[in-house]
Amino acid sequence: MHTRGSRGRHAARTRPYPARRVGPPRLCTHGWAKAVIRVVLVDDQALFRAGIRMVVDSQPDLEVVGEAADGREALAVVRAARPDVVLMDIRMPVMDGLAATAELLGDPDPPRVVMLTTFDLDEAAARAIQQGASGFLLKDADPEFLLAAIRTVYAGSAVIAASATRELFARFTDATPRPVPETFHHLTEREREIFALAARGLSNAEIAAREYLSEATVKTHISRILTKLALRDRVQLVVFAFEHGLA
Repeated sequence: MHTRGSRGRHAARTRPYPARRVGPPRLCTHGWAKAVIRVVLVDDQALFRAGIRMVVDSQPDLEVVGEAADGREALAVVRAARPDVVLMDIRMPVMDGLAATAELLGDPDPPRVVMLTTFDLDEAAARAIQQGASGFLLKDADPEFLLAAIRTVYAGSAVIAASATRELFARFTDATPRPVPETFHHLTEREREIFALAARGLSNAEIAAREYLSEATVKTHISRILTKLALRDRVQLVVFAFEHGLA
C-alpha cells in the first residue's frame, strides 16, 4: 500500500507538471508577449534532474513542464506535455534514450531533442543525431552553456557543439559515403561554399567574416540550403556532409 507521500513523488516524476504560471503573458520591454520555452527532462538520476530543473526554472523564458526517469515514461510525458525541447539522457533502464528519441521524432510535429551524455566522443550520441536529434550536451556542461543550448535549439539553429558533432562523425561514420543526392546540385556556387564552411562547424559570425558577408546574409543562405536539402537544422547539415563524403 502506497503512502500519500510516495504517490506524490511518483506522480511528479512521471507526469507533466501542471502549469505554474498564471495571469497574462509576460511582456518584454517592447510591450509584446514573450514566449516561454517548455522543457522536459529525461534522466534516471533524480538528483541530476533536480539540479537541471533548478537551473532551467531560474530563467524567466524557460519552464520545466515534465520529467521522466526512463525512455518509456518519456514517451507518455512528452506526448502529454508537448514541450518545445527535450533533454534526453542516452543510457537509461527500461528504454534507453536512443529508442525513445527515435519514437518521438516519428510523431507529428515532434519536439527538438538534445541528447545528454557523459562522454564527449559518444557513438550513441552520433547515432541519435543521425536519427534526427538536434545535438548533444555533456552532463558536466556549464549552466550558462546549457541554457544557451536550449534557447538555440528552440530558435531552430541547433548549433550545439557543431564542431564536436563533426568530430563525432569523423570518428564513427562509415568510411564509404553515400551517393550525393540530386538536391545538392541545386545549390548555387555561393551556397556550396557556405555549406562547406557550416559543415566544418563554423558559426554564422565566422562564416560572415571569412566570406566578407553580413551575418544576416549568411543566415539567409543557411536557411535556403536547409530548405533545398530538406534538412532540419545545422546539426543535420553536418550529418548530411559526412554521410555523403562532403565534409
